[in-house]
Amino acid sequence: MKSLLRVVTYLAPYRALVCLTFFFAALTTGLELLPPWLIKIVIDDVLPAHNLDLLSWVLIGLTLAYAFKNLCNSLRIRFNNMLEQRVVHRLRQEVFEALQRLSLNYYENRSTGEIMSRVVNDTEHVQRIFIDGFEGMLTATLTLVGITTILFVLNWKLALLVLLPIPILIFGGVLFTRRVHRYYREIRQQAAELNGYLQDALSGIRETMGFNRQPYEQSRFQRMSQQYGQANLKAMYLWSLYSPGMIFIGSLGTVLIVWYGASEVIAGRLTTGELVMFLSYLVLFYTPVNQIHSVNHLLQHALAASERVFDVLDTKPAVPDRGTLIPQEQRFLGKVEWKDVAFAYRPEAPVFQHLSLVVEPGEHVALVGPSGVGKSTLMKLLFRFYDVGAGAIEMDGIDLRDLPLSTLREHIGFVQQEPFLFNGTVRANLAYGDLSASHEQIEAVARAAQAHEFIQALPEGYDTWIGERGVKLSVGQKQRVAIARVLLKDPPIVVMDEATSNIDTETEVDIRIAMDALMRGRTTFIIAHRLSTLQAVDRIVVFDDGAIIEEGNHTTLMAREGLYASLYEAQFHV
Repeated sequence: MKSLLRVVTYLAPYRALVCLTFFFAALTTGLELLPPWLIKIVIDDVLPAHNLDLLSWVLIGLTLAYAFKNLCNSLRIRFNNMLEQRVVHRLRQEVFEALQRLSLNYYENRSTGEIMSRVVNDTEHVQRIFIDGFEGMLTATLTLVGITTILFVLNWKLALLVLLPIPILIFGGVLFTRRVHRYYREIRQQAAELNGYLQDALSGIRETMGFNRQPYEQSRFQRMSQQYGQANLKAMYLWSLYSPGMIFIGSLGTVLIVWYGASEVIAGRLTTGELVMFLSYLVLFYTPVNQIHSVNHLLQHALAASERVFDVLDTKPAVPDRGTLIPQEQRFLGKVEWKDVAFAYRPEAPVFQHLSLVVEPGEHVALVGPSGVGKSTLMKLLFRFYDVGAGAIEMDGIDLRDLPLSTLREHIGFVQQEPFLFNGTVRANLAYGDLSASHEQIEAVARAAQAHEFIQALPEGYDTWIGERGVKLSVGQKQRVAIARVLLKDPPIVVMDEATSNIDTETEVDIRIAMDALMRGRTTFIIAHRLSTLQAVDRIVVFDDGAIIEEGNHTTLMAREGLYASLYEAQFHV
């Protein structure tokens, strides 16, 4: 119920469409009540008296009633669809904006497909609240109120007989709602898991082909698809019992009316036309009753989906953006200091406990150590993908937590070991560093990153579509595009995750020239895997077991014969 009431609040900005929808729904309902009364006139007044003039007027009335009813119904559908699309668009937009605000741990604990399911599938199912929910309930309610009033005006005794099955229908509806809602929660969860698997399987199709695991993946998909199907069948089986059962109970009211109404006609207390009119209204009475049951069924599916949507909207970022306002034109020098920092992904396994490190503006620092000692974590803390558990990290003397996240991240560039490129053109990927950049600026950074020459050789140059994750480019080409993208951003601080580890020797020369252009005049952090690339950096910081155990340049650390020297010798068999 909370989810339903919350969805209702999204109608507020669209009051005009709501009123138009309700107005034409009311007109449609009113016009639907005219034909039985006109048919009663034909039976009681036209046929016995052979009054053809009156018949002509009745037929004109019937034609106009049907015409205007369908015209109003058409307008009702149009306005309701406009309302539904605007509300769902707003809801989908809010979900996406909420995802942009959430912290990295939200994504690390969920599959991409599962998140996509919430943005696309679940918000799509919320439409049913508007199409088959509010609008359907409104039409059915108006019809019931109108017909009930008419029935009591026509014959209160017959009207009471009509209402006898209603308590049973209400009780059955409550029991059905409680059970089916649980089923639809399971359905939405199974759908999300299936989407998550499908996204993962399609992203890894090359690995599937390379390992010849198509039969294995087919069996996995079959199992998950079958589980999703079974979850749907539970709800469908329940509906297959509930719907015919409720219709049967409702039809008992018709049996009572035929029995009692026929006896009243025989006794002369009711005309044949009145009985036919009453039975016609009775059909209209039970139609919305059955419609309410069907709408309730679909509403439970939509409400289960809306709960998942609102779960995203209600999730608070693990890293709150509570920074003070910093002028956009202010540019930081690039001094970074970790002050007695402690951090842990899990309380029982701390990554850092008392870590301190100072990096001066423009200094080039390499982070070295065995896998899992916290090198990448240190950079995640710098970006505030996570917050420190204790201590502080400062940029130019300002605690990162006092900076707006947008300001902080605007001053840091990141080149990953395996750069991510978007499914678009080369130009669009380069312009991601500065969305307002001109073609001349884009070409300038491409030249500096040694990328212009190969881009010009592509079929459509800068406007060449490079496919998902830049699949049409080589590793070295993607790396140079990523470097050019950061050059265009022009941040004072750069983080580089060994940009030359996955490329050939010839391409490495171009990458190194591009890296030199990127690092020039900027504070640079290099997460190092190939130690042969570190001889020119200003300082090497060696980590082990979450602590800094050595600092110095290559020559100094080799002379100490400590961990760095051991790693270097093990890597190159010196």
